[in-house]
Amino acid sequence: MARIAGVDIPKNERVEIGLTRIFGIGRSLSNKILKETGVEPNKRVKDLTDDEIVKIRSEIEKNYKVEGELRKEISMNIKRLMDIGCYRGLRHMANLPVRGQRTRTNSRTRKGPRRKIMKKK
Repeated sequence: MARIAGVDIPKNERVEIGLTRIFGIGRSLSNKILKETGVEPNKRVKDLTDDEIVKIRSEIEKNYKVEGELRKEISMNIKRLMDIGCYRGLRHMANLPVRGQRTRTNSRTRKGPRRKIMKKK
């Protein structure tokens, strides 16, 4: 297993797919990284040389925010929105949809399970 950015990448996956196990790296970014480092995307992780792993690791560390650093930045952005009290921040605080979705129906993911209301007899 190759360890890149603190994540173990499975040996039998293609490098292109294996890099997507890292938080913050998708397919397009994975291909971009491999093109910049000159590594064949269809190569299996177990077939990578140590030199290629070092190239990939250094490219990611140098140019991209991934894993903990990215998670921290995202949480800090949300915290900043809540601190300044803007609409999006208030929606985050109230645990409601942030991007303008309707809440009269749906949005159960953000709101949680329905609360039962007792009917009058």
